[in-house]
Amino acid sequence: MNTVDAQPLAGQRIGVAGLGLMGRPMARHLRAAGAALAVWNRTRAAADAMQESAVRVCDTPAQLANVSDVVVLMLADTDAVEQVLFGADGIAAGMRRGGLLVDMGTTAVVQTRSFAQRMRDVGADYVDAPVSGGEIGAIDASLTIMAGGSDAAVARARPLFDVLGTRFTHVGGIGAGQVAKAANQIIVGLNIGAVAEALALVEAAGVDPARVREALMGGFAGSRILEVHGLRMIEHRFEPGARVTTQHKDMRQACELGAGLGQWLPATELGRELFARLIERGDGDLDHSALIRLLRSD
Repeated sequence: MNTVDAQPLAGQRIGVAGLGLMGRPMARHLRAAGAALAVWNRTRAAADAMQESAVRVCDTPAQLANVSDVVVLMLADTDAVEQVLFGADGIAAGMRRGGLLVDMGTTAVVQTRSFAQRMRDVGADYVDAPVSGGEIGAIDASLTIMAGGSDAAVARARPLFDVLGTRFTHVGGIGAGQVAKAANQIIVGLNIGAVAEALALVEAAGVDPARVREALMGGFAGSRILEVHGLRMIEHRFEPGARVTTQHKDMRQACELGAGLGQWLPATELGRELFARLIERGDGDLDHSALIRLLRSD
């Protein structure tokens, strides 16, 4: 928790929809910061696992919204966000006027702007605030948060961001946070590909990849991807921190955004295709660093 105040969210009623790899630890941090926490998850067992002191498990997204002043979404994709917001017993049906919706997942830009308008129609403010840092960042409360929305709405959400992350930027209006996340995922995905190809080449040449990684970390090739995912590749350790399916979805959304804007993204298109091939071979639930498996026999 990134504050000297042990209970910075005391008195706030916060709901969290989506308790996956990242949503669960994020919800726990909000509760530890003093929020009156309610949770909902499509698979009830994940929510029941959090049924501890002062955590309310809700039966529907509408109920979650009705008992919360701020609702945080940490959902798998754009379709899931639309369903949870506007489907039967969705958040829009239960949201109180004056409520705040904070989407911290990675959602398509055009749809985000539409969702925000539809939520404004029911009297709720909207902030798109996707994050970078993966499961490790969620567990350590060290996420990088990039937000889009009005000054007032972002200021209202800021205490949550200070609990969940160590770096925050208000990028611009609605959708700007998701544009920043698309850029982030292009850089992450292509860097994973670069590290995978480099280490595969090293291994093919019969040189110790651990020593090469150590050497490279001291130069311009040094990066967080080489540090964390390079080690995963060397150790053949691919338990998911961020899944292949998620990386593919994010790069696909970036490509779709580029196409809609008339912006050519050739390397991103190739990266998306490589992650798609990894999914086709049955590796979609592995960590995205498993891209190296396309290049060698694991």
